[in-house]
Amino acid sequence: MSPRPAPRPASRTAPRSRPGPDDLRRTFEAVPARTSEEGEPFADSWWGRAWVAALESLSMDEARLARGRDYADAGHVAAITVTPGRVVAYVHGSRPRPYRAELRLRTFTDTGWEALLDAVAAHPGHLSALLAKEMPHSLADTAQETDTRLLPAAGDLDPSCSCPDHGRPCKHVAALCFQTARLLDSDPFVLLLMRGRGERELLDELGRRNAEHSARERPAAPAAPSVAAGDALAERFLPPLPAPLPVPPHPGQPPSYPDLPGARDPLGLDHLATDAAARAHRLLTTGEDPLAGLTPWQDAVRLAASRPTAGLTATTRALYRELAYATGRTTTDLARAVAAWRQGDAEGLAVLEASWDPPAGPFDRARPALAAADFPRFQPWRNHLTHPGGALQLRFGHDGRWYGYESDPGADDWWPRAAPDPDPVSALEALLGG
Repeated sequence: MSPRPAPRPASRTAPRSRPGPDDLRRTFEAVPARTSEEGEPFADSWWGRAWVAALESLSMDEARLARGRDYADAGHVAAITVTPGRVVAYVHGSRPRPYRAELRLRTFTDTGWEALLDAVAAHPGHLSALLAKEMPHSLADTAQETDTRLLPAAGDLDPSCSCPDHGRPCKHVAALCFQTARLLDSDPFVLLLMRGRGERELLDELGRRNAEHSARERPAAPAAPSVAAGDALAERFLPPLPAPLPVPPHPGQPPSYPDLPGARDPLGLDHLATDAAARAHRLLTTGEDPLAGLTPWQDAVRLAASRPTAGLTATTRALYRELAYATGRTTTDLARAVAAWRQGDAEGLAVLEASWDPPAGPFDRARPALAAADFPRFQPWRNHLTHPGGALQLRFGHDGRWYGYESDPGADDWWPRAAPDPDPVSALEALLGG
């Protein structure tokens, strides 16, 4: 089993979330590890405890629940994504790759929402409580009266997990359920989102319905006085626009992408989203995008080169396949280009892919310098100098540096090697030393 993070004291700070653009997707950052005493309730609020009670009624295996609670306490649950009818997160178990845990919950029909919203709008205190991130018992009772049960009952939760354990739920889903109770503690709108509606939509609709209720209860206001057309069209002073919001100190983190059958690799998508966030943050802070001039092929090579260099992991191989397919190249082409990019960024890639005729000067002085260092006579061709044995080569770049290449003798299969250097002798020595 993978080592657990060291527990930290419990924190009542609400976990931060990133709402989606349509208000129907919220991703909460991983809740840190905490310590809990035996018998201590996992949730603080009554509605959070009702959620835990529904989980406990779902399971007949107390041992799995106990292990799930241990996983939640130890911080094994990664970022949690909530959408209508679904809660998804990756949970770290005994294997290196985390398991995808999912919990499904029935959403309300449009008719059910209409009945619930009308009942809630008739009680102004309900809206005030929701704005204070509270869920009064009376709101749950109102929902019960309209046959739209907010809190899950026994059998309402439908768990699934990518692990081989067929328990309902397994310890990974149980850990997700326990962490979800902590989310509900801090924000009951998470439960309403599970039932099918986002926070902004609900607040707008409840505000409108409350206003209609208030209008029906107060006497009609006198008609507004008329305004002359000339006065209505007169020039008005408009106040200046407010200052833009401050730029966050660091790029935001991407959401957790579910691992669905036939979908793109979620960790590869995470890498692409993280790179896009970093570029956007750079553009916000400096007003410039240093990558704006790159071609799609150059940008694909740059993305692949940003992956770790110590061997190709399964995730990196998947990213290589995606990038190679998107640019019409092979994975070998991409791997060779990545080696050139790591050697000298865009200029290193240009040296790999395009030969050119350098002017007289440094290039012409390179062969005598190599001969003076007791190296054999290199054969020139355009900006290339090739060892007579056919296994080593120096290429002169537009930046005035010499780039080392290596191939099997007679194979004409050149790969970038070693760091470039303005001095051909030093570049060749680095190539031989590497």
